[in-house]
Amino acid sequence: MPKIAIILGSTRPGRNGEAVARWVFDIARQRTDAEYELVDIADYRLPLLDEAVPPSRGQYSQPHTKVWAEKIASFDGYVFVTPEYNHSIAGALKNAIDFLYAEWNNKAAGFVGYGGAGGTRAVEHLRLVMAELQVADVRAQVALSLLTDFENFSRFTPAEHHTGAVHTLLDQVVSWSKALATVRAA
Repeated sequence: MPKIAIILGSTRPGRNGEAVARWVFDIARQRTDAEYELVDIADYRLPLLDEAVPPSRGQYSQPHTKVWAEKIASFDGYVFVTPEYNHSIAGALKNAIDFLYAEWNNKAAGFVGYGGAGGTRAVEHLRLVMAELQVADVRAQVALSLLTDFENFSRFTPAEHHTGAVHTLLDQVVSWSKALATVRAA
């Protein structure tokens, strides 16, 4: 059974992403096709990238990097929950991604974005980053609007149709994660 991380990609105080990630996780854990885990990058307290050797070499020197690497390596696929800040992803998420390389390779990823335009521009940037890390991103995504899916831009109240979109996203991430297991085994 594949292991899928639902990665909360914001560390901002009062972040909307926590409610979004918990909602995705609550939907996911009702399924029986994979083991799901909520991973909050804030829990890892990663500083700005402080490894002297490029992550593609896999020679991590910092204890926080080793803990983060072990966690990310333990998954077969990922669902990134990302805010859109200034037409892109949060700096904290990009920093967390940049710490590692091989731990991401040959896995699948899906995206749940939120923001004024549903987080779509952040997701587009994240797709480019994932491509460089040899992560296969699935087509389905969930776009949540601060205007319609949040009351007063802060209390998360997702429209009903988004639940179906989350299931479609998870279907694709699980399917691709299983398929890529043969690549990782080679």
